[in-house]
Amino acid sequence: MASSSIHKYLFPQHPCFSGNLQLHKNSQVSSIHLASRVIRACSAVSAEPDMNAKQGEILEAELFACPICYKPLMRKGTSGFNLKAINRSCFECETCRKSYSNNDVFLDLTVTAGMKKYKEVKPAGTEGFRNPLVSFVYERGFRQNLTLIGYPDIDEEFKMAQEFFERVKGGKMIDVSCGCGLFTRKFAKSDTYSHVVALDYSENMLRQCYEFIEQDETVPTNNLALIRADVSRLPFESGSVDAVYAGVAIHCWPSPSNGVAEICRILQSGGVFAGSTSLRYSKSTPWYLRPMIEVRFLPSFYEVGLAFCRFQMYLAGII
Repeated sequence: MASSSIHKYLFPQHPCFSGNLQLHKNSQVSSIHLASRVIRACSAVSAEPDMNAKQGEILEAELFACPICYKPLMRKGTSGFNLKAINRSCFECETCRKSYSNNDVFLDLTVTAGMKKYKEVKPAGTEGFRNPLVSFVYERGFRQNLTLIGYPDIDEEFKMAQEFFERVKGGKMIDVSCGCGLFTRKFAKSDTYSHVVALDYSENMLRQCYEFIEQDETVPTNNLALIRADVSRLPFESGSVDAVYAGVAIHCWPSPSNGVAEICRILQSGGVFAGSTSLRYSKSTPWYLRPMIEVRFLPSFYEVGLAFCRFQMYLAGII
C-alpha cells in the first residue's frame, strides 16, 4: 500500500495496478475482426516500398548541384527531367543562398550566373565559340569539314562513342562542350540513356542547339536538358554521372587538367569518359595549322599528361 501511495503522489494522472490484476481475453472479438486487422497491417507494410520508390524518382530527377559548393540544388516549379519542365523551374542553393534561373532555352549554372556587375572572361579559344557567327556556321559546314584534317566521320565517331559507353547503358550522360548539340541529339535519339544533358559555356551554341532540337521532331525531349556551365566547375554532385563525352573540345578548354579532374569527380565508379580532340599533327595536317597546334594544343595536353603521335586521337577511359 505504501508503494501505491508513493505512485499516486508521483504520478497522479496514471493509475496503479495491483499485483493481483488479471487480464482476460475478450470473447467478443471474433476471428473475423482479427483477420481484418492482419490484412490492414500487411497492406500498410506493402505500401511503404511504393512511397520509397516515389521518393527515389524525385531524388533521381534532381541531378543538378551548385557549381560553388557542389551541394544539391533545391527545385521550385514543374517537376520532371525534360526541357519544358526545367525551363519552368527555378533552382536555388540553400547553402550559398544563390538562385539559378533559365531563359526559356537553357539553365545557367555558372558561378557568375545572374551577376550583372561581374563578368568572367575566358581565353580566346573559349570566347571565340560565344560569337554568334561561329555558333551559326559551326554545324552548317565547319564541323563536317574536320574530316579533312584527320577527324573521323560524324557517324563513325558516334559509333565509336557508343561502343565505349556500352557498359553504362541506361545511365546518365553528359555531353560536355556540346556545341550545337550534334552528338547530343544522336545520344538522345539512341534511347540508350536515362538522362542526356547538353552542356556548353557558350550561350549562342546552346541557342543553336535548342533551335536544332525544335526543328527535329525525332529528338525526344522527355529526358533532355540544356545547361550552361564551366567545365572547371561542373554543376553535378560527385559520383552522380555514368558517361561523359567531349567531342572536338578538350583542346579548347582553358585548363584541360582542371576539366579532366572535374569529369573524374562527377563520374561514378566504373563511369566512362570519351572524346575526340586535336593532338599532334600528321603529314596530312595543313601547314598553316601546325604552328597553332604546337603553341596552343600540345602544351595543354602535356599539362594533362597526354602525348600522342597523331593529330587526331580518340581518347577514352574508365574511371
